[in-house]
Amino acid sequence: MVAVGIIFMNKWVLKNVGFQFPVFLTGSHYAVSWALMAILNSFALLPASPPTKSTPLSLFTLGVVMSLSTGLANVSLKYNSVGFYQMAKIAVTPSIVLAEFIWYKKKVTFSKVVALTVVSIGVAIATVTDLQFSLFGACVAVAWIIPSAVNKILWSNMQQQENWTALSLMWKTTPITLLFLVSMIPFLDPPGVLAFHWSFNNTSAILVSAFLGFLLQWSGALALGATSAISHVVLGQFKTCVILLGSCYLFGSNPGTISIIGAFIAIAGMSFFTYLNLRDKKLQPQPGLQVSSALPKSKLSEGNGEIRDRFGTETV
Repeated sequence: MVAVGIIFMNKWVLKNVGFQFPVFLTGSHYAVSWALMAILNSFALLPASPPTKSTPLSLFTLGVVMSLSTGLANVSLKYNSVGFYQMAKIAVTPSIVLAEFIWYKKKVTFSKVVALTVVSIGVAIATVTDLQFSLFGACVAVAWIIPSAVNKILWSNMQQQENWTALSLMWKTTPITLLFLVSMIPFLDPPGVLAFHWSFNNTSAILVSAFLGFLLQWSGALALGATSAISHVVLGQFKTCVILLGSCYLFGSNPGTISIIGAFIAIAGMSFFTYLNLRDKKLQPQPGLQVSSALPKSKLSEGNGEIRDRFGTETV
């Protein structure tokens, strides 16, 4: 629900509050995230950085890619409708498949390709009734696709293969991301952020958006560490369909018959994809002995669910 809530909250801030500075808004998210993690660190609640093979260059790359992914996402949300924003996410799935094949020689079975195709078609049908966009917004959405795909791949791979926990990796990369977001502000944000009417209500809305941004980053990192980049995208598309159907059932909204049919088609594809992942997991040989890590854990990491499948099994 956090992922859905922040999309609508950011759209509310950009449109209804009149805060026309999407990159600055993204930067405020990471500034609040860093402040919250600093508080956790002061109380020894932040997981310790693990002994890892990660190089400073890999952490720097992740921080830069993350700034492009999240910064461009909010710029796209400013100039496009929520439906077009969700439609652009469809292109992230084939981008991840192609990138993982190029970098890691990771292949996707034909049955999973069919499932992902059904999901993409269903989401496209479900969101086709809300496709308001501008030329600049469409260009930003296209530019966002590659950084978004690379961001998910790096987060998933570094946690599963290099022993990072979600919070410890966030703690290392957030300052880099924040620095590059600040450098993007003159190019993508209009001037006048200091002249904005910083009333209590407006500031509160921005801070709520920032807090949701922290929760989204944390929950997303946990999901990427436990599953895979593709599964994380499918999970996000599932939430889109649930919101559409839930709004229709609970609040009497009328997205249209075509959108409802598209949502059910997408959910059918997601169910098939989940079945394939669970089947593959059962077919994998089980390790005879699990060796526990000698790395000391913080109080928070022992209870925040940051236990991951070290073999990177795809599950949703």
